[in-house]
Amino acid sequence: MIRMMLRPRWVLALLGALAVAAAFALLGQWQFERAIDSGEVVQRTTEEPLPLQQTAQPGGPTSEKSTGQKVTATGRFVPGDEQLITGRLNGGVRGYWVVSHFVTAPGSSGVPVARGWTADRGDAEAAMRSLAGDETEGLRVGAAGTTVSGRFLPAEAPAVPEEGADPHAMSTVSVAALINLWENADDSVYAGYIVDDQPPAGLEAIDSPVPENEVAVNWLNVFYAAEWAVFAGFAVFLWYRLVRDAYERQEEEALPSPTDPVEAGPASPGT
Repeated sequence: MIRMMLRPRWVLALLGALAVAAAFALLGQWQFERAIDSGEVVQRTTEEPLPLQQTAQPGGPTSEKSTGQKVTATGRFVPGDEQLITGRLNGGVRGYWVVSHFVTAPGSSGVPVARGWTADRGDAEAAMRSLAGDETEGLRVGAAGTTVSGRFLPAEAPAVPEEGADPHAMSTVSVAALINLWENADDSVYAGYIVDDQPPAGLEAIDSPVPENEVAVNWLNVFYAAEWAVFAGFAVFLWYRLVRDAYERQEEEALPSPTDPVEAGPASPGT
């Protein structure tokens, strides 16, 4: 097989295959560079608060544009619908969130509001009792109701409690789970939650960093670059396949044909 590869015509064919592969590789590199050069930084002004109704729609998915956007919402909290979220980090310290049920006006759509964080479970439960017994919540109440402001984030998926933990404990802000625990909740809910900028007494503000600007990569050019790399490898493989076919054909021709006469051996004594 090696001797077949070293024949002049197959050496020339190899040089041709390598030239084609090099051309394909250059095309792939050009497509990859285009994918990087055409990547655009998605600039978002997330720190200028917008009305929640302009940022997201109840019942619909949370878009990339609305994720991390500062929002304001007017309505009322539903006392008694507070829930404790465990295992939440704040400044690297594990603790608890208190999440309330907020109903917007107009529209009467529900949205979870992460009110604040504390490292002590007792403090979190005390804050929950205080919020549950406060019919007006006294703060941020105007003629149109209570106004809440904070960063809007997409809802999290439900998580199964760890082995040995309280089976009813929640560790994520899952709208699908919360709606089953709220009083008089309907299907008109936002698929996200608000991190409150103004935590109530007994709770600390939740870390809510500014989302980073993302770079939009042209994935079509990346696909073309990978495609050209496959073509380059196929050019060399095709040369190898042709050489192998020629070698196998030579070996078959060297075998004796079934119709060739078989030479008789020397006669044995006594015949």
